[in-house]
Amino acid sequence: MSPTDLLSPHALSHTTQAKFAALRSLLVTHRLDGYLVPAADEHLNEYLPEAKRRRIWLSGFSGSAGDLLVGQEQAWLFVDSRYYEQADLEVDPALMHVSKVGLEEQKTLDETLESLGREAAKVGGTFRLGFDPFTLTVSQFRDFEKQLVPSGVMLVPLTGNLVDRIRLQEPWLSAEPLPAYADSKLFYLPDAQTGATIAQKLTRLREDLQKANADILPITRLDQIAWLYNLRGWDVPYNPVFIAYSIVTAAEAYLFTNLDRIAPDLQTFLQTQVTLLPYEHYAETLKALVAQSPNQRVLIDSRHTTMGTQALLTDPDAIACKLVDANTPIEGMKARKNAIEVAQMQQANLKASRAKTRTLKWVDDQLNSGTSLTEADVAATVERFYAEEADFQGLSFNTIAGAGANSSIVHYGTPNPQRVLHDGDFLLLDSGAQYASGTTDDTRTFVTGTPTPEQVECYTEVLKAHISCAMQRFPKGTTGAQLDGITRSTLWFAGLDYGHGTGHGVGAFLNVHEGPNGISKRVSEPLEPGMVTSIEPGFYKSGWGGIRLENLYIVKELPVAKEPPTDKSPDPNQLTWYGFESLTYIPFDKRLIDVNRLNSRQREWLQQYYAAIVTKLTPTLSPEAAAWLEAACDL
Repeated sequence: MSPTDLLSPHALSHTTQAKFAALRSLLVTHRLDGYLVPAADEHLNEYLPEAKRRRIWLSGFSGSAGDLLVGQEQAWLFVDSRYYEQADLEVDPALMHVSKVGLEEQKTLDETLESLGREAAKVGGTFRLGFDPFTLTVSQFRDFEKQLVPSGVMLVPLTGNLVDRIRLQEPWLSAEPLPAYADSKLFYLPDAQTGATIAQKLTRLREDLQKANADILPITRLDQIAWLYNLRGWDVPYNPVFIAYSIVTAAEAYLFTNLDRIAPDLQTFLQTQVTLLPYEHYAETLKALVAQSPNQRVLIDSRHTTMGTQALLTDPDAIACKLVDANTPIEGMKARKNAIEVAQMQQANLKASRAKTRTLKWVDDQLNSGTSLTEADVAATVERFYAEEADFQGLSFNTIAGAGANSSIVHYGTPNPQRVLHDGDFLLLDSGAQYASGTTDDTRTFVTGTPTPEQVECYTEVLKAHISCAMQRFPKGTTGAQLDGITRSTLWFAGLDYGHGTGHGVGAFLNVHEGPNGISKRVSEPLEPGMVTSIEPGFYKSGWGGIRLENLYIVKELPVAKEPPTDKSPDPNQLTWYGFESLTYIPFDKRLIDVNRLNSRQREWLQQYYAAIVTKLTPTLSPEAAAWLEAACDL
């Protein structure tokens, strides 16, 4: 719980107003009309270290996505459909306007800035927008430059972050001092767990850099760094990563981090693989490497590199270099899990499936005995069962346990100890764990008591969508955008939809959300063997409740059908086919399933899935839990 959770709404609003006033004072100092506070930090993290939760600290909005724009007199918070309800609950509308992007007559950040620029241009001026270049990707900056500058917006990069300056200079605005940063102990994953050594990964990376005709690769993203060096830490909540930069060249590799938290024996080992330097030496080292010879070619991935890093290379005083605009090879290497990583992920997700199944039985038992349960009770119980499994490291994200109307809040991350489960409520339980062997994430929605016909109809339609994607076979080259449409097809026929993507990539004992793969209308990356993705269609109606059904799956190549011998040459148009194999084995709520609404293939998939659940879980459950599971899987 953050310090602001302890404040009354009135006190919180007053504190936010004082923070805005302090920031606006700095706007005057720097002759700015506005300042952009993105959700991300210098390493483009989704989950942020406490010290870098600038937008949360300033506005009180705790969603993992959403940007804040603070002007001299007004402020705007921009959120997508996942956070509409959450923003209304957390934000004082008297202090900032919540722009619900995607709804009619609701402006995006770009559209709002364009309007402000045009207004300034009418009186012969410009709208001076300040920002920290280390919190924007190169891609975001380019889009701003293309769209906003012609509208009268001047982009003003500033050295140092203005929110950080307020937190340091105005400590009275915080309930607690600025927390420690980048101080967790680092630990090394053995080769038997990762399936590849540091040297092997660096060799593969350098081969790809050579193909891209690049000499130097600066690395910003923490999960890329953790994966490349087989290192983990806990600098970021829920994600086993550590604050660092890295640079890889054709002959050298550099790791910049807080060296004091690396044990001496680990330092000795790492120094045989990579040059270790303090975190603060990143900028000067990058410039020095570029200056070693003229026309060095530096690979810049515009989606994974900050404008701050690019600015180091384009500084007028720096030695000229050539920027190679290309995707970083690490993202694809990391996403395509090797056989060892796949086996580890299977182990981890089986543990999580067992823990979640035990939780569902526990909830069922408690309610049947007349015990009153709250959202917080359920969240605490699933974490307890996770922790009883071997090698538990922590949660992979803040558990979502939303009852009744709260289940419609897509990223409802604050299970309420006062919200009691009532008869007929939906309970949406979205949770995951980090084990030393892998990362997990799954969601089940179930009903407390007897469901209504509407609940059964909507739940069954969401289940049909899930099955349609899970059983889909698809040719090599198929993208996440294509599968997203397939998943929604039956829901659309029923007049239902959901505002989030159908699935996201998941790391191997890394971030619960990783790229480049996913299943969404915005994902153009082809799905390939070894990639792990969620499949999680849903339906949400404010005031009524929400449904989400999520499993993790591994992409597998399907065997080629055997054909009779022939004298003909192989067909050059023969396709390679892929499909999904589940990592998650948890029953759905059969009280909410209208089997008659499933077609024969969907029923067959569900029966086979339930048979696999019973086979995999019952040998490790108590006789009582095994009996409950078999009944839950009996259609």
